[in-house]
Amino acid sequence: MRSDSGIDGVLIVDKSPGMTSHDVVAITRRALNTKKVGHCGTLDPLATGLLLITIGRGTKIQDLLMSEDKEYVGTLELGTSTDSQDADGEPVETLPVPDLARTQIDDAFAKFHGDFYQLPPMVSAIKKDGVPLYKLARQGKTVEREPRFVHVYAHEILAVRLPEIDFRVVCSKGFYVRTYAHDIGHELGCGAHLKALRRTKSGRFSVDGAITIDELKAGPPEAVAARVLTLPAVSRLRGA
Repeated sequence: MRSDSGIDGVLIVDKSPGMTSHDVVAITRRALNTKKVGHCGTLDPLATGLLLITIGRGTKIQDLLMSEDKEYVGTLELGTSTDSQDADGEPVETLPVPDLARTQIDDAFAKFHGDFYQLPPMVSAIKKDGVPLYKLARQGKTVEREPRFVHVYAHEILAVRLPEIDFRVVCSKGFYVRTYAHDIGHELGCGAHLKALRRTKSGRFSVDGAITIDELKAGPPEAVAARVLTLPAVSRLRGA
């Protein structure tokens, strides 16, 4: 059997919860019997949805694909802040959730629209002196982080059922949705963490019709290969 499939392109995957983006890369390598596989834009284990997997020469446009805007739908839970800013972390503060008016919630979300700075969480893959922050966090260390300039193009409050709020956000690359949830909770005076997250779009790519992890595992290789977008198809889709 050949060690490489000879396939070049992009596979649109719908990531399941509880797995890392690297897990999806490993599954794709096995499914297509190819080594040259990468991913565009890490999704935390808690998150589901669109993950662009680059294959063969497709890995050369990885940075280009990662630079595009993203759309997410998520749920934040008010009242509890965690060390990772999401539901996988340990609670660090619990406060009562006031009977918030819809206008207060609208105003808090509106504050994080357009251009602003985010402070990356300690539990993140950003490196400080060559060491990922999450490794320092595991040692109980907190270090200074450089705020990141980010942009929210659009946001929508989908449902309010306190202490939970469902939302949609369209944002720039490098945006931390868990920090977004944390900061909105802080603005509302009771703290919050990200309870659930699903990436629905990246640039012109949508999770609709993406291959599922079960389909990826089940194969056969020919069926998986047929779902890979060729590089010319990717270029056309991006309008390039």
